[in-house]
Amino acid sequence: MAFLWVGVGGALGAMARFWLATAVFRALERPFPYGTLSVNLLGSFAIGAAYVWLVQHQWGTDHHKQLAMIGFLGAFTTFSTFSLETLTLMQQARWLAAVAYIGVSLLGCLLATAVGMWVSKSLV
Repeated sequence: MAFLWVGVGGALGAMARFWLATAVFRALERPFPYGTLSVNLLGSFAIGAAYVWLVQHQWGTDHHKQLAMIGFLGAFTTFSTFSLETLTLMQQARWLAAVAYIGVSLLGCLLATAVGMWVSKSLV
């Protein structure tokens, strides 16, 4: 049943991401990824609020967490999950782990994207 809740939330989150990013891009028409930035900021705010309500205060059921946090916000923006996990490490005073997670995520993902592009270009 958890897969269903995550799937429904994920479909809705992906559609919301597309709609918002497209709307912001059309409204601003500037050569900067404001749509993605807007999605990441809004999604990070939303996962912070959802975490307090659904996890810390235990409002709702596991299905609410699966639908909202994992499904909807996970598809809306994975940056929100990254932000929550980083803050959780910081709240646990696991500073080295938090800094390592930030560094490896940022540099590792940039490198992985560059390698993926390079591999694909070399195959075409």
